[in-house]
Amino acid sequence: MSSPVFAVYRLPYEDYATLVCQTDGEPVELQSCAELNGRRGFVVAPFEVKPGQPILVIRPDEVSRHDIPIVPAAVSEGSPEDLSDASRFHYAIDFANYHAQLTQGSFRKIVLARCADEQTPVAIDPMQLFYHACQLYPRMFIALVSTPQSGIWLTATPEILLEGSGREWRTIALAGTMKLVGDQLSGEGENVTWTTKNIEEQRIVATYIAECLEQFTGNFREEGPRTVRAADLVHLRSDFTFTLPTNGRIGDLLQSLHPTPAVCGLPKRDAFQFIVSNEHTPRRYYSGFMGPLDIQESTNLYVSLRCMNIEGNRYHLFAGGGLLKDSTEEQEWQETEAKLETMRRLLTS
Repeated sequence: MSSPVFAVYRLPYEDYATLVCQTDGEPVELQSCAELNGRRGFVVAPFEVKPGQPILVIRPDEVSRHDIPIVPAAVSEGSPEDLSDASRFHYAIDFANYHAQLTQGSFRKIVLARCADEQTPVAIDPMQLFYHACQLYPRMFIALVSTPQSGIWLTATPEILLEGSGREWRTIALAGTMKLVGDQLSGEGENVTWTTKNIEEQRIVATYIAECLEQFTGNFREEGPRTVRAADLVHLRSDFTFTLPTNGRIGDLLQSLHPTPAVCGLPKRDAFQFIVSNEHTPRRYYSGFMGPLDIQESTNLYVSLRCMNIEGNRYHLFAGGGLLKDSTEEQEWQETEAKLETMRRLLTS
């Protein structure tokens, strides 16, 4: 029996979910973002497109809206078991390797990701995890996708890659991470003081996006950066609004934008090749992007951050962080731990 083909998503602050179903066959497989020109459907793109790991487009045969029910905590008995005993050891090796490249001047920035494996006593219904994420994270884009090629993925992400319709579009530069503690949790992070490292990291991403947009439009505006909250973390965000003479080249624009330095590094091509050759755990569909493309006359594509791959009662959780010359291993490890908590919380609360 073939795996179901569907995606269900909830845009930030919306009070309903949208279900996209493909009634027969498998999703279209593409080998580059440019092939998205003129297409519509729910897109699931990996960090690295390669044989066996294509960009997928779920055909929107049926599109429907659904209320979001209040669901109980995902796990009522027992606690998840951490299966990632060697994770800290492998991260230390990767960090030393990556940081040496920064010290030598090979990269201005590079993103190091890792995977943590969790197992629950019994499998949790993925839809229950989706609805629970909708309740816990109203500020984020929440999506659950299932295809034979990718398996089942759940994401709760704050990072817009591209959204809009017609001639009006927007994207963001999101980078820099701090964890809210104590009284800060009652606000939106308005009292956070940002370090030079975080400010520099965000500026790198914003400059890159501006350079990409210049290839497609002479009419764009940047606002920010400002502090935005995502779960118990805050980030620095700049917003770009722009017009396009036609929406027929959306795939070409995505080809230019993805992957942004927020999930890759600079110089982009060299950092990308270094990551896919050296990172301990392949990212697969983590730090790719997903979302509706020209569904109900709207496009909402988000970078696949804070996500998990679900296999029965095992959950592969992914997170990463941007490294600069002055990054320290312990600080970066703690940042990934804070980001992993977004998905871990779904399994434990």
